[in-house]
Amino acid sequence: MGRMPGTSDAQEMDNRSHGATGKSKGHGMKTHSHWLQGIVIAGLLGAFPLGATAETARWDIDPEHSAIEFRVTHMVVSKTSGRFLDYRGFVDLDADAKVLKTIEATINAESINTNHEKRDTHLRNADFLDVKQFPTIMYKMKNSQKEGETYKVVGNLTLRGVTKEVTLIGTLNGITKDPWGNTRAGFTADGTLNRKDFGMIWNKALDTGGLVVGDEVQIHLDIECIKAKKP
Repeated sequence: MGRMPGTSDAQEMDNRSHGATGKSKGHGMKTHSHWLQGIVIAGLLGAFPLGATAETARWDIDPEHSAIEFRVTHMVVSKTSGRFLDYRGFVDLDADAKVLKTIEATINAESINTNHEKRDTHLRNADFLDVKQFPTIMYKMKNSQKEGETYKVVGNLTLRGVTKEVTLIGTLNGITKDPWGNTRAGFTADGTLNRKDFGMIWNKALDTGGLVVGDEVQIHLDIECIKAKKP
């Protein structure tokens, strides 16, 4: 390209020099901007690493601070309640995300207690739990859903050799540390089952109508767990 009219050699050189300097400054500003962006992105990746997953830990049931209880209608007009005294189990829980991964429990059927010795003996025999042939009751979670603070847990209950799905609706009440350095979590849950589904069909008719024992059994759980310590 020719020289602009009316410019000297010195002016032409000066114009070219300014143009080169402007381009250099523009390139330097872009480089500096990219460098700052790199620092910001690196910082974010450090704070939220890609592929990071929260910890899922084993939480063992503490029977000394838990209760597995049930209620059933008695003679139409009232309810009889009871509990199991001997059991063990665990929960696999992501405490940060509050996600349940696994629930398993095993109950000693003979440990049933309704605070009435004669009734408890009857509940242990073949009319009901048949503990000699089926000494344990087991529950194992199949899946769970969380809506707000409420969990819906579907699991297989094995009772008297029969396995049926039982749904529990519950909450995670909180997580805390005790004075001895253990981390504890508390759960509350409720569910129902039909005893006849598990082969417990015994009953007697009342002269006034109705039956001695209702079919629906209400389940209530207050469970406290201790987080297993890493070896």
